[in-house]
Amino acid sequence: MMSRRMVKSAMWLVGGVLLLISPLSPAWAAAPPWERVEAVRAVLGGETPVPGGIRLDLPLVSQDGSAVPLTVEVESPMTVDDHVEAIHLFSTGNPTPEIAVIRLTPEAGRARVTMRVRLNESQSVVAVARTNTGRFHAVARDVRVTVSGCLARGNDFDDASFMLARVRAPDRFSPGQPGEVLTLINHPMETGLRQNGDGNLIPQRIIHRVVAEVNGSAVMEAELHRSVAANPYLRFFVAPTAGGTLAVRWDEDGGESTVQEVPLRLP
Repeated sequence: MMSRRMVKSAMWLVGGVLLLISPLSPAWAAAPPWERVEAVRAVLGGETPVPGGIRLDLPLVSQDGSAVPLTVEVESPMTVDDHVEAIHLFSTGNPTPEIAVIRLTPEAGRARVTMRVRLNESQSVVAVARTNTGRFHAVARDVRVTVSGCLARGNDFDDASFMLARVRAPDRFSPGQPGEVLTLINHPMETGLRQNGDGNLIPQRIIHRVVAEVNGSAVMEAELHRSVAANPYLRFFVAPTAGGTLAVRWDEDGGESTVQEVPLRLP
């Protein structure tokens, strides 16, 4: 029979063992988020992502889930022989997981994109990049959301300037060197989840495509879903080898479209 002291010692020992093995709990040992979301698995097509090579930046805590800043960047030489073809963004806790798909060409010069997204709740955000050589990179980041963003409309949306778009590019580019471009548009990005005063759902109405071309050649194309924040904007890169024109077109799923152009000047 064990003495009281022996029993107490055994309890302390068991507690210590539990503390040591707690990191091996089922929650800790679960598969990474990109293996738990069907839409992400469909993009991967059974391939295993290469470790590293991709970075996803979001705030650890967002007080407002309706406009969460997000930046994704992939390490790539962005040459004809080796470049990022597409970056897929997913949310694991939104009504639909797809956020956006950004397709790039070597003329982008740098595989980095910044935007704002809507997050319904605290969750993981996943980024998957595919290169022209068939290589995949994946990363996930956890975000704590205080106020849900999927039912919100941008507070600063201006109906009077609906579909008004802007483009800003550097004054001068060095030949073949990437420079950052900012484009934005005034649009509510209605998710189809909000109700009007009568309790009826407001129909979805979103910007679903953004296309950037340099002298008629595609540089970036973004496929946007309803998890993109109101008044969407994109920061991306272009690396022109000659002067000319950058044209950015925003297409709405309701049929409207707008194009803005800016000159690209080289020394």
